[in-house]
Amino acid sequence: MRFSKLLLCGVTLASVSLNAQAQSVDGGANPAPLNHHIVFSEALSRTNIQRDLENSGDFTVFAPSDTAFKALLNKNGDFNVVLKDTKALRSIVAYHIVAGQFTASRILKALCRGEGAAVFTTIQGEQLIATLEGVDIVLTDCSGNRARIIKADTGAENLLFHEIDQVILPSSPIP
Repeated sequence: MRFSKLLLCGVTLASVSLNAQAQSVDGGANPAPLNHHIVFSEALSRTNIQRDLENSGDFTVFAPSDTAFKALLNKNGDFNVVLKDTKALRSIVAYHIVAGQFTASRILKALCRGEGAAVFTTIQGEQLIATLEGVDIVLTDCSGNRARIIKADTGAENLLFHEIDQVILPSSPIP
């Protein structure tokens, strides 16, 4: 039984690794989020988090696409108020960032060691849970909202980006 579990983790690791490598747009040469992360990039700038991270070690950023932000705004119009509140926005952006560089392969290895789940503490202070559904790495926030990593392992220097298909939210936007 243990051997089959290890074999499954190994096969899944190879599959996710190859998938992430195929999805990497520029092989990691671009230090900023891709063009379809305009809202998240602006939020990073407005909250000064990007500046704070530049010389503070390695970080993994789970960056929601602009489509993810539009879906959230369509679902919850009150979120526009949060986008204008710098403290709340900083909390939300920080919830998408984990200290350390966690490539898709490293996340998958953590999932295998954690028997199907891995817990990451964000720089905001709350936890994200990573699980595997088929070959997709899925993040679950503290409220049960889920986001899939749809593009992995882009970025450079100390920031590694994974594009996610939903905005994940801390339990309270203001710490």
